Amino acid sequence: MESDSSHRELSKDTTISDCVWKLRRYGQFLPEGSNVKAWKIFESSESAGQLELNILGSGHLLVSQGQELMEGFSLLNAQSFLKIQHKSDSLLFNITMKGESRLIRLQFDGSSRAEAAEVCRKAVERLQDYVPVQEHLTTPASAAPSDPAEPAPSSQQKQVPEDAPQAAPAVAMGPLSIKHLSQYFLGERELSLPMAYHQCTLPSGDLEALLRVCLLDSGFPAFVEEVEKNMKELMQE
Repeated sequence: MESDSSHRELSKDTTISDCVWKLRRYGQFLPEGSNVKAWKIFESSESAGQLELNILGSGHLLVSQGQELMEGFSLLNAQSFLKIQHKSDSLLFNITMKGESRLIRLQFDGSSRAEAAEVCRKAVERLQDYVPVQEHLTTPASAAPSDPAEPAPSSQQKQVPEDAPQAAPAVAMGPLSIKHLSQYFLGERELSLPMAYHQCTLPSGDLEALLRVCLLDSGFPAFVEEVEKNMKELMQE
């Protein structure tokens, strides 16, 4: 009960600042339905951009590379779907939502392995405000993924081109650009978003009250128009 109460208090504390950590690598473990079981690795570089882990004051976790959004979900009720394991400069996330399970791994950046491990430790301290983090990383034997710290030469992945065909996959995999997300929310692009985007962070019963407040606010229509205008501007970037 104390843990649930502390999480509710944390979610209401608007004074909590955003935290950003640089990453060296971000990895996705390809699911069993893929042609090969392996880690798909993205690395920070001048051409692709800096990988970053961002934990917002609102309790949302984001992993990005330049303008590409690699991961995004709320940590406010993360104990129901997320397990995190920590070893040295790396974190392994086991995410399970509505029967869909996947692994992602983050390796933190630093001038040395010791500095990277210290950066990772600070991220762990922030994550523990929302969900327990287990020490001594272990990986299920059935998965047997290779260490993202030693990627194969062919592990570099191409980013999704902005002019990719509009036909959407069963579930969008890999990074989602700001442009593609804007097109989706404006109804200009068909996407089947990963399960993380289907997670509602509002407690049951709060959404209707929030909508009533918004609809009764005389400035709300202008606000909606301004949001749509800015989303269209993002699509042009």
